[in-house]
Amino acid sequence: MMSGSPGPSLAEVRAKGQPPEVLARLNDEHWFGRLYMRKLSPYATAMFARLGWSPNAVTVCFMISGVAAGVLAAVPGLPAAIGVALLIQLYLLFDCSDGELARLTSRFSVTGIYLDRIGHYIAEALLLAGLGVRAQGHFSLTGGYVSAGLAAAICATLIKAETDSVVVARASSGLDGKHDDAALAPRSHGLALARRLASVLRVHRITQAVELSVLILAAAIADAATGGLTATRVLDVAALAVGALMAVAHLAAIVASRRLR
Repeated sequence: MMSGSPGPSLAEVRAKGQPPEVLARLNDEHWFGRLYMRKLSPYATAMFARLGWSPNAVTVCFMISGVAAGVLAAVPGLPAAIGVALLIQLYLLFDCSDGELARLTSRFSVTGIYLDRIGHYIAEALLLAGLGVRAQGHFSLTGGYVSAGLAAAICATLIKAETDSVVVARASSGLDGKHDDAALAPRSHGLALARRLASVLRVHRITQAVELSVLILAAAIADAATGGLTATRVLDVAALAVGALMAVAHLAAIVASRRLR
């Protein structure tokens, strides 16, 4: 679609850009998306279509928002934390809209998928690293809280790499790169129970960009009220603890599931 054209209607965006099978995805559809962002994103998607943007251009905006949030997370104070939360909301909006625009215009590309994956890696890693600097209390590349943030970033990246490596391993073995949701369940009863418990508690989401941005804001509000950094430092250490635990547990769950078969 060319810039200045009337563009699609909201009904068309919802019908083509948000088919039921997309909204029903178990692991790929963020719950904040289901809660409210998928209700807002068609307006942005329709605007991008009218402007003649490509899906990859929207993905680049998604990446820029994530990087900016990660950098801003290192800046102390409540105003910066508010900025982080707002930038991650933009990040989520662009993340919804790039796929909607691709489906609406039938402009799919391997490059777009690759950039989307890399965008998630970079945003989450930078946000956790920025949290570590924020918890340290001043800009520094050394210190216990900085190290904890960097270690949490490594764990979060490893968890994503474990997931993406399933596709690589299957494709390298001549299998279809994707698997159905039933394959996610571990064959071990104990691991299956642990997975269900993790799904209920959702503690693993502490290292994910959208939830982490909200927690950074909540910690900043608590710290502003008390005049210290206790809440931010507790969050930093908790992110490392959860990230390290989930990196090990996620690897075990993948090996014990049917995803590699």
